[in-house]
Order: sequence, then structure tokens, then C-alpha cells
Amino acid sequence: MIDQRGRTQAPPPLGARLPVPAGAARALVLAAVFVCAACGLVYELELVALASYLVGDPVTQASVVLSVMVFAMGCGSLLAKRLRLRAAAAFAAVESVLALVGGLSVMTLYGFFAWYGQARLALVGCTFAIGVLIGAEVPLLMTLVQRIRRQDAGGAVADLFAADYVGGLVGGLAFPFLLLPRFGQLSGALATGVVNAVAGGAVVLWLFRADVPRRVRGQLLLANVAVLAVLGCAAAAAGPYEQAARRAVYGGQVRVAQQDAEQELVLTGEAAPASALSSLRLYADRRLRLCGADAAAYGRALADPALSGPPPAAPAPAGSALTAPAGGTAARVLLLGGGDGVALREALRRPGVRAVTVVDADAAMLRLGRRDPGLVRLNGAAFADPRVRTVTADPFDWLRTQAGHRAYDVILADLPEQGGANSAKFSSEEFYGLAARALAPGGRIAVHTGAAAVWTAAATLGAAGLPAVAYRPPGRTCTPPATWTFLLAGGPRGGSGGGLAPRVPAGSRLRPPPHLPPPSTLLHPRP
Repeated sequence: MIDQRGRTQAPPPLGARLPVPAGAARALVLAAVFVCAACGLVYELELVALASYLVGDPVTQASVVLSVMVFAMGCGSLLAKRLRLRAAAAFAAVESVLALVGGLSVMTLYGFFAWYGQARLALVGCTFAIGVLIGAEVPLLMTLVQRIRRQDAGGAVADLFAADYVGGLVGGLAFPFLLLPRFGQLSGALATGVVNAVAGGAVVLWLFRADVPRRVRGQLLLANVAVLAVLGCAAAAAGPYEQAARRAVYGGQVRVAQQDAEQELVLTGEAAPASALSSLRLYADRRLRLCGADAAAYGRALADPALSGPPPAAPAPAGSALTAPAGGTAARVLLLGGGDGVALREALRRPGVRAVTVVDADAAMLRLGRRDPGLVRLNGAAFADPRVRTVTADPFDWLRTQAGHRAYDVILADLPEQGGANSAKFSSEEFYGLAARALAPGGRIAVHTGAAAVWTAAATLGAAGLPAVAYRPPGRTCTPPATWTFLLAGGPRGGSGGGLAPRVPAGSRLRPPPHLPPPSTLLHPRP
């Protein structure tokens, strides 16, 4: 073997002195491969999820993280070629640095976003550093496996990759179902870093300790302990750090902050006295969802146009339990999303409304709407009304169960705007087609959409058989203007969109462009 200076070196001897038999040692190394692969995939998913929350546009952010990560892994593999002669010590050092960088990556990105207003450069930097370190793992582990017992390269690679891929599966499942809901992103990344450091240190400092000089072992042990101490201190400071960062991001008093499988919810402002409700803000995945000063006006803007005017022209299907009262508003209302209860309150104020079904995927949002003192004041304790039935389910999937029933006179879609992590399917022709099949003949649907996607949404509603009118009412105080854009659409037999104009607030109707953009579908999503 030739080193970088051209000198000949002997290859590392086979049959390393090990504290356990060769078979057990090999199994332990493959277990380390499993753990390291799981940790590496968790780091990757943490970066993708956080980038989607902070920057938006999850498709772009996932593409950036994955492409940079794969490129960096190639660089790390090339770097590992220079470290094979000291594979054991190099692997321990790589794992210590990876545990430190990966464990602190979420804290770093969130800090950059909170105090500097952007995190793109930090995202690319963390992704590249983690990718280089992950890429160096497999060549070094391959060398360690061959140090235990020489075998053909194909067999060794197959064993190593099998453990690596199974570890990736476990890490990929642990992130959304265990780490994210139980620990959150920050603490979950720190816990992953601790596991990573312990696994890497145990392999070298115990299993391959005879291959590492005593002085180097001491340095590696000290480095590993230091990494664990840093991660432990970061975990102890995670609570105050999150609070300070949230104050920097959201301003004001953060009363509620929770992360579940659906989204991160942050509620700021005061719940009492009633005069302070205008300071209340509700954020979902760092997007302003609700402003206390605008809550009532927003609910009226969504609900009133669809619930005003005469009832649906055609009678409800035979056997329906409820019918629209003559000369009144719709009797049966479906609210998709709207777990804060603001739109629900406005719907219930209509005397003809006899039943409202609220379908929201986020149980935490529904719980806040029912129990938080501030939201309860804003929504007038709407969830306590006996006419209300709540369903915790994905609105898209739930509408499949209603397909063809034509059970609702009015549907109010208070769903995330286009561009959010979970919004694409709620702006698709497939979704609006399911909604149209759940509408009673002549029913109406009102949709909250952002200004950037309003005409695509209008074209999509039209393609689904729901000709729509766009409107943007006045009255907002603190909500961004672009969020106050709505569509009102006629039902499958509700006539043309022109018949909806009288129900739209005066002076708020938007002029469509000469040519509407193509509709949005699941396979061809449009911004």
C-alpha cells in the first residue's frame, strides 16, 4: 500500500484482537451500521421538515436537501479513502462530529431563522456537512468489517448495505411516529445525536480498542464525552431557547406551542380580558392562521356569501333527515378545516342552519378551539352548540366516504393556502370533485384561497363542475391582504357563476383574467 508521500505501508493485519469472538464482533459492527443509518436518515428528515416549515414550498426544499445530501455523501466517501489506515479512530471521530452537527442542526437553523430572518445558507451548510460525514461512514465500516474477518467484497457489501437499509427504514418510521410527536424537532434531533455518539464510541472504544493507541483512545473518549455534554446542555436549555426563538419570530406572549403529526401550532397574545383578544394570533406551521382583530370579519367573509340568499333550488335527496327551510338559508353545512371555530360561529348565527359537521385532521387544533379561553371567546363557544358534530379526519379522505350522498347544502372550505406543507391536494380537481358530489343539488361551496392561487383555484372549481366567483372583502386589520381571497361556487345544478354575484359582498368581486390558468390536479399541481 502506498501512502500520500509515495512510501510503501503494510496493509492493516487481519484478525484484530477483539474482546468477543469474530462472529459476535461482526454482528456488533453491523448493529452499529444499523444505528448510524437510522440516525443519518433522521437528520435528513429533520432538515427537510424544518426547511418546509421555515421557508415553505416543501417540494423545492426537499429537492435541495436531498440533492445536496447525496452530493456531499459522495464527497465523504472520497474523503474516507484517506482515512482507511486508521479506520477505527477515524470512524469514532466522524461519529462524534456527526452527532454534534446533526444533533445541533435544528437548533442552528431555527436560530438563524429567528434572529437573522433567513435560514437557506445555514440549511445548505448543515446539509452538506452532515452528508459528508454520513458518506464517510460506510467505507470506514467496510474496513472495520474486513479487519475482523476477510471475506469477498460482494458479500461484505451486501451485509453492510442490508444493515444500512434496514436502519434507514427504522429511522424513517421513527421520525414521524415517535420523535416528532413525542419530542418535537429540536429535542428529537438532540436525542438522535446522543444515540449516534454512543453507538460510534462503543464500537471503537470497546470493540476495537486494541487497534487504537492509548493516547488516541483517551482523546477520542474525551471528545465523545464533550459531545455528549454539549448535547446534554443543549437539551437542558431547549425549553428557554425555544421560548426565546419563538418570541423573536412571533413577538408578544407565546401562550401555547405544540407540535403534532399534522403541524406546529403557536398561539400568542392574551386570553383575558375580552378587550385584549385583538392581540391574539394563531400560527400553523409558522403561517398566520388567525388574527383576533380580524376573526369575526374573516368568518363572515367565508360563511355569509354561501349562506345568504335563497335555499338550494332543487329539493334534497329522498330520505334526507334535514331539509332547507323555505325562504331561509341552508340547513346542512359542512365545514372542512376551521378547527379554530371562527367560521363555525358565523355559520351557526344563521337561523336556518340546523346541523354543522366540522372535519379537521388536526385533533390539537380542534382541542384548542374547544378549550383555549382566547379561542373560545373568539368563536363564542361554538363547539358547545348541540347542532355541531366534529370529525377528526383528513378532509380529502373523509369526503370519499360521502361521495354521491349529496348530504350538504353548503360546504365551507377553511383549509391551508396553496404552498403549505399539506395544501396541494386541497387545491386539486380531485378534491373539488369529491366536494361537488357531497353537495346537495343547487348547493354552494365557499373556499378560502390565497391571492397567488385564486385563478388557478377558480379554474379547478370550474373543471370540477363548480363555476366560481372570486372576491376579496375589506375589513382586515392585521391579516396579510393576500390571505383575504375567497371563491364562491355554485353547485352541480346551481346554474352559472353569474347567479352567485348578488351573494358576494358589494365591491369585493374580482375580475378574472382573459384566460384562466389550467386547473390543478394531484399529478399537475399549480401554484
